[in-house]
This record gives sequence, C-alpha cells and structure tokens, in this order.
Amino acid sequence: MTVPAATGATTPTPATTSATDSTNALAQLSSNFQTFLSLLTTQLQNQDPLSPLDSNQFTQQLTQMSGVEAQLQANSLLQSISNNTGTGISTAVSMIGKNVKATSATANLTGGQAQWTYNLPTAASDLKLTITNAAGQVVHAEAPSDMSAGDHTLSWNGKDLGGVQLPDGTYTLQVTATDSTGTAISTTSYVQGNVSAVEQSNGQTLITVNGTQVPWNQVTTITNPSATGGS
Repeated sequence: MTVPAATGATTPTPATTSATDSTNALAQLSSNFQTFLSLLTTQLQNQDPLSPLDSNQFTQQLTQMSGVEAQLQANSLLQSISNNTGTGISTAVSMIGKNVKATSATANLTGGQAQWTYNLPTAASDLKLTITNAAGQVVHAEAPSDMSAGDHTLSWNGKDLGGVQLPDGTYTLQVTATDSTGTAISTTSYVQGNVSAVEQSNGQTLITVNGTQVPWNQVTTITNPSATGGS
C-alpha cells in the first residue's frame, strides 16, 4: 500500500518541536500518574490484611514520577528562556542607555515636544508632512522647503491646526513626496533617542525610545551617548 505524500505541510522548527514534545510528555505523565494512583488505591482497598502490600515500593515509584515531572518542568523553563533569547530580548537589554535610531512612523509627544527623522532617498519636487492622532485624524500639516535627498528632522510642538496644545500621547507622521515627474518617492521615518526600557509582549521584544515602543529589530543605528558629545 502506497501512502501519498502530504502537500502544503509546514516543517516544524526545533523550538516548536521541543515545546510540543515537552507538553505531550507532561500530559502523558499526568495521565500515567492518575492511572498509577487509581491502581494504588484499588490495591490498598483489596489487599490481604494478613499480607499487606510493600509500601516502600509505592513510595519509590511516587518519588521517581515526581522526579520525572520536575525534570520535564525544568526542560519547559529552559525552552522558555531559549525562546526569549531567540526573540532578541538579550540583545535588546544590552541597548538600554544607548542612543539608537529605529524605523518608526510613530513618536511620543511629551511636554509639548515630539520629533521624527525622515529620509528622502532622492530629491523631491513636492513634499508634505502630516501628523495624525491615535484616531487617525490629521492634527498638523506642513510643507518643508528643504526637499533635498538625505535625512531631515521634524520637531513638533504638539499644537494642532488651530494652535491648540494637544495632550501627550502617541502620534504618527506621514511623509508624502514626489519627484519632478510626479512619481511617488518611497520615504522612511525614524525615531531617535536613548533606550530606557525593554519589554516582551505577545512574543515580540519591544524597546522604549523617547517614550515610544518599537520592535528591537527595527533599530538601524546604535551609538554610545558618551561618543556623541565629541572631545
């Protein structure tokens, strides 16, 4: 009998296989332990009073099963630590206190100050910058006169189109640029500053830069603050 090969199957990663094996082993151990307790209870209930069962043997088996369970739990903990390392948390922690530049269109407005860096790969003939709030509403817009290629900095005082000071929070920059032929230019936005915290959320490692959380793997530049002051 020939069994056709499965199509569309995904090869599990070593980490996934290890975690699955550990989970299955714990489930099987739990089932075996419950079965063992049931057999032990039945034997104790039906033992011959004149020839009782050897309790030492049951004690040894309980000890062995407890040892196996502890080992499996230790394996799960080691796997969790390994997964955390694989997601970059150890690398991210080493960034704390460092000055980084990370790709992100969002920045945190704090005390009436927010700042972005955006890059134009080529010179633009038309350039518009808009800032939106968490609800997607445009709260600020401007058309810079410097449209040359390279990095540019946008500093925003947190005031909306009517001059009203907006509350602190997260805001998003949108850069719209076209060249002399009217073709859209692909731009990149960044946040820059010292890393103050590292957090792991939903399997993703995030760093906090100027109050803004960004994935650690979006960092493009890391510098030591002491190296930026000059001598």
